[in-house]
Amino acid sequence: MDTAILPPQHGISLAPRPPSEPSDNIVETRLWLDEHEWLYALHKSEHNISPTFRFPDLISACVALVFAHDNAATRIFAFLGTELVLRAPQHSPRRRESMWMPQYVLLQALQRSSANRHPHPKFQLDQLTTACVALCNQDDPTGVPVLHQARINTAERVARKSPSPPAS
Repeated sequence: MDTAILPPQHGISLAPRPPSEPSDNIVETRLWLDEHEWLYALHKSEHNISPTFRFPDLISACVALVFAHDNAATRIFAFLGTELVLRAPQHSPRRRESMWMPQYVLLQALQRSSANRHPHPKFQLDQLTTACVALCNQDDPTGVPVLHQARINTAERVARKSPSPPAS
């Protein structure tokens, strides 16, 4: 996984992935450094065991947790408009990471929503992703709910890939 600090750029592309993972399951994103550091600490924490979740799992869990609430868009845009907007983008490095496709689809819909169009400011994928991670950190800095959601997401992902049992 490439975790080099990147200049503040926007956009997405397919991320490098293990050979066994289809390319359409993982999407590259960027994460602002403060939120990356919190997720890195969670990744290395004693609670992240059996299995050890990696960044795509942790980022996707954060997105899923925020979107589990009816007011997800309101919370995300409130964070973006009151906190992230005050950070100097040219002095806010990002790290390249990945997330799973189901959570990307949620962020993509939000990015295309009327709340992200004129006359409102236009926020990019890295900002939306960062907002979800920041909100999870604000909600519970221990990250325990993120790890629990990562387990749920993993079970759902495996269940979607599993063949259906034969009809009797």
